[in-house]
Amino acid sequence: MNKTATKEVLSFEDFKNEVLNDYKIATVSRECSLLGRREVLTGKAKFGIFGDGKEVPQLALAKAFQNGDFRSGYYRDQTFMMAIGAMNIEQFFAGLYGHTDINFDPMSAGRQMGGHFATHSLDENGNWNNLTAQKNSSADISPTAGQMPRLLGLAQASKIFRNVKGLENHTNFSKEGNEVAWGTIGNASTSEGLFFETINAAGVLQVPMVMSVWDDEYGISVHARHQTTKENISEILKGFQREEDTNGYEILRVKGWDYPALVETYQKAAKIARTEHVPVLIHVNELTQPQGHSTSGSHERYKNAERLAWEAEFDCLAQMRLWMISNNIATEEELSEIDNVSKKEVLDGKKAAWLAFTAPFKVEQQELVSLLNTIAASSPNKVFVEKFANDLASIKEPIRKDISTTARKVLRLIVKESGKAQLASWITTYTNKIQPKFSSHLFSQSNKNVFSVKEVAPTYDETAEDVDARLVLRDNFDAIFAKYPETLIFGEDAGTIGDVNQGLEGMQEKYGAFRVADAGIREATILGQGIGMAMRGLRPIAEIQYLDYLLYAIQIMSDDLATLQYRTSGRQKAPLIIRTRGHRLEGVWHSGSPMGMIINAIRGIHVLVPRNMTKAAGFYNTLLETDEPALVIECLNGYRLKEKMPTNIGEFRTPIGVVETVKEGTDITLVSYGSTLRIVEEAAKELAQVGIDAEVIDIQALLPLDINKDLVKSVAKTNRLLVVDEDVPGGGTAYMMQKVLP
Repeated sequence: MNKTATKEVLSFEDFKNEVLNDYKIATVSRECSLLGRREVLTGKAKFGIFGDGKEVPQLALAKAFQNGDFRSGYYRDQTFMMAIGAMNIEQFFAGLYGHTDINFDPMSAGRQMGGHFATHSLDENGNWNNLTAQKNSSADISPTAGQMPRLLGLAQASKIFRNVKGLENHTNFSKEGNEVAWGTIGNASTSEGLFFETINAAGVLQVPMVMSVWDDEYGISVHARHQTTKENISEILKGFQREEDTNGYEILRVKGWDYPALVETYQKAAKIARTEHVPVLIHVNELTQPQGHSTSGSHERYKNAERLAWEAEFDCLAQMRLWMISNNIATEEELSEIDNVSKKEVLDGKKAAWLAFTAPFKVEQQELVSLLNTIAASSPNKVFVEKFANDLASIKEPIRKDISTTARKVLRLIVKESGKAQLASWITTYTNKIQPKFSSHLFSQSNKNVFSVKEVAPTYDETAEDVDARLVLRDNFDAIFAKYPETLIFGEDAGTIGDVNQGLEGMQEKYGAFRVADAGIREATILGQGIGMAMRGLRPIAEIQYLDYLLYAIQIMSDDLATLQYRTSGRQKAPLIIRTRGHRLEGVWHSGSPMGMIINAIRGIHVLVPRNMTKAAGFYNTLLETDEPALVIECLNGYRLKEKMPTNIGEFRTPIGVVETVKEGTDITLVSYGSTLRIVEEAAKELAQVGIDAEVIDIQALLPLDINKDLVKSVAKTNRLLVVDEDVPGGGTAYMMQKVLP
């Protein structure tokens, strides 16, 4: 059952204690769900979605889950998190309340709703913890099935660690690739394309992934008959069952209320995945959802009396109680005592969490009230200021909105009085103190952020040849793979043929198919591979063949990768490099350049737009010295243009966020990037022929853009600005104009 249970001799007393402990965890979790719903309905929390009805299978999963393993799951896994010791009662309610202190809500510091679970892969300085010495949960996201692509990468990392030489010293991330990635999903979300795409990819790659489907037959109010062919996900996936001399899955089915069968099933699944590196699908059916989908509604509206009666009888806790009593593990009285103790512990934990959540607000409330009373003493508007102070003081459970709005209303009232400066200073100090609690860590705040890397210019000798630009890129990748054994690249046509533009020519033959790999046409899971592997200490480069194809993966980039550091308050990271090529508008599709869409969707990922392959190579070199994710868009029409071959291949670094003035001028500032930069340079030459001296600036990066404000300085000099790029009107150009103009 766990390490204790696998001893050659296990006494009945030991077995009994283990089962009773499991039941205790399950009852605590159930009570958290019940009280959690009440906290939402009374207005103390905004929204609640809980794991009631799924407790027993999660106990079984937790028993098979070992140090070093990773979870990528969904919002009903609270029992599992409690069972592995990653969450307690107070933390459960802190997440529900949105407590912005990570010491109270270690999952997200109040940045996600309850039910989104994470462990800490990093310390407070952004350095890696020893992931093999702890049980790991990748940070959840809200989009259903959004956890699937990342799960693939978490599992693939084990395969890489087991098969790639040179990673033997990465012992903080893996023990010979023995770690399993555990996925969880509700039955309804298996209808999402991301689920099927991931299932197929994992079967192809043969990675140690165990996928649990919690099946309660509903998706909110919609029955499985309207969601799943044959109303049975394992039935329609049975073609994935592995057979002799074929790849595929081991597919297991088990009833969600059958405690001993669940334990046995999960132990079997863990052994297969861990030792054979084979994916496993566990269809856990006949589950219930006692409180319905969420606090937004009631399941009595769409379930008939017969179904509700069945759910009451086959509630997994009710069935576990019957099993324990019939097997002389506990009496009814003993179990009732556990129930009562759990209720008291959860009630006490809820009260403690609420007090901890509200305590800072009351201190801030008292601080402002005291200041307002001081200001009122000498104010011509004393009566009104005192009323604001008294009204604020009378709020028994204030929130920060009450405090900040009161301060600003009084500020408007005393704008011409002596107390203005003191109150304005307080508001500024308060804002600077509070705002980071809600907005920090969109980007890395460690000493390995992109701004920590200094520029290293490419060097050339006198005999430097003009070569096809792709060769600069190819030789640079060669240097990268030799220097960093943890670096790997994969994507459509990236392996055997060395990518469609030959930037990886010969790399698979030299470094092997694990490090330079082909992938199917499945952009979302290519991104997911990269995210998961980056979360486990590898340095993947995920290749999306063309910029247009990136749209298949934009949701994963936006909701998962871009927000990872933010939604964990800096306690997880995935320094993934995404490689693609674009900037060539030809026709409606295939070679578009939707830059405005991309940069507005993926804040949290750096977007780099080099004008040539030397600049691109420099970006890759820079990024591998950092701990942040980035998108590098190479110029599609630049691979066979001529560039000189640097002598310091693999070492030169293009700075991120710094523009380059390609040509100085006095009459107008021309701003562009990528392929259009060459067009702008030609235009500048033609303008010079008619006496117009244009300054040409290559922005080099869209996110971040011009950290030194050189564009503003240029426009101050020329007093004229023209921004040029390939996008719809008001796309990328509007973004750049916003950054330049005050």
